[in-house]
Amino acid sequence: MIETITNVNNTVNGIVWGTFGIALLFIAGVVMTLVNKGFQFSHFKHWNSKTLGAIFNEKHVTTHTGKEDKSISQFQSLCTALAATIGTGNIVGVATAIIKGGPGAIFWMWVMALFGMMTNYSENVLGIFYRRKNDRGEWSGGAMYYLADGLGSFKGLKQVGKVLAVLFAVFCLLASFGIGNMSQVNSISGNMESAFNIPPFVTGIGLVILSSLVIVGGLKRIAQVTEKLVPFMALAYIVFALVVVFAHITAIGPVFVSIFKGAFGAKAVGGGMLGYGIKLAITWGFKRGAFSNEAGLGSSVMVHSSSNVKEPVRQGMWGIFEVFADTIVVCTITALVILSSGLVDLETGMMISSNAGSGLVGEAFATVFGKFGPAFIALAILPFAYSTVLGWSHYGSKAFEYLFGRNAVVIYKCFFVVVIYFGCTMSLDLAWDLSDTFNGLMMIPNLIGVLALSGTVAKITKNYVDREIRGMDVKPMYSAFPDVQKAEEERE
Repeated sequence: MIETITNVNNTVNGIVWGTFGIALLFIAGVVMTLVNKGFQFSHFKHWNSKTLGAIFNEKHVTTHTGKEDKSISQFQSLCTALAATIGTGNIVGVATAIIKGGPGAIFWMWVMALFGMMTNYSENVLGIFYRRKNDRGEWSGGAMYYLADGLGSFKGLKQVGKVLAVLFAVFCLLASFGIGNMSQVNSISGNMESAFNIPPFVTGIGLVILSSLVIVGGLKRIAQVTEKLVPFMALAYIVFALVVVFAHITAIGPVFVSIFKGAFGAKAVGGGMLGYGIKLAITWGFKRGAFSNEAGLGSSVMVHSSSNVKEPVRQGMWGIFEVFADTIVVCTITALVILSSGLVDLETGMMISSNAGSGLVGEAFATVFGKFGPAFIALAILPFAYSTVLGWSHYGSKAFEYLFGRNAVVIYKCFFVVVIYFGCTMSLDLAWDLSDTFNGLMMIPNLIGVLALSGTVAKITKNYVDREIRGMDVKPMYSAFPDVQKAEEERE
């Protein structure tokens, strides 16, 4: 039975994350870049000032909302989204891309990220534009809502929109238990056992207690934790990684040469056929880039939609920054650490090290820090994986709310916390494979909605650029719903 499930899953996974899935992701990024006139490039200075710059210059961006306000700040929404995206993929995923696709895979990871910025931007714009408040006054938004209310508003597509919305919610719900829970906590328990000889069941009990205090408390409590955890873990990892990079500074030039040559097949991966080497570089670069930043999957939009922002484009720009920080910064630094440490033959792309995943990154750190290097990576994975659990708990709860109503969400949260224990103590090869599939299946209905509503995103973007950048006097586009539009216009 398990073998049959595995075979079916591998077939589906191959279809979703094969040529079709990668092509769909890439096309969506290109289309959204074109219809928005290359916003991520042409307005780089503007979106950077409204994201990274705003953290230091605009107090309202980081100020916590009041107890009566069920939304969270823009910075908290970013940190919660980054909590789910900056995870083991930034370490294990990059190592896997290099092992499978050679140094050239990093170039294609960058390409996917550059276009993925506008996919993530578009998701967030639509998330804010089509969000509604539930009976507790909490914002509810995400692919489910712009599929049902956006795509569903087209003539003859009402039922199609609803069906796709339900499918997305189901896939998201299932993925939250796999890639957002069991696979992450299993990595934590494994590292705790290997590094400190702590039995998995002890780690499981500890994580259940810790997680229940945060997750059952709702989004605001999750956001309060992630806004402290994410900056700390990201900065700590970046600082130590840069020490390794600067220790091998003379290798950086050859590293970039290897990346660009590998991307265009100047050297075949592993000495194999030239065309096959290019295919591997593109496939693994695109695949790991998509898994790392989750642009196109429609996941992070569910927390971005809970922001207290009223401008869809303002939250969209946080989506651009999210992809930039995750892939262009963190993943690139991981790649430089591996490639500059002498563990890969930069001429042929062949692996010199026999390690894989986090072990490869740990070995690269060991070239500078000795035995502390692998230990640091083992410890770094803990907050990376745990923050992913917190972020995905919110995604799953919003999907559950959409399917079964807000009052039933507490059932999901309690079950999610209980599953953490079993994730720490069981073998999860099948669960990981299944969660990869459901994670990828989220992409299909989401991208159908994003592409179908590309004209709406373009109109909202033009409206914002005309008002905020060109200084024109035009009525803002805050919401698809007249009552929400009016309320947002009246809000200071």
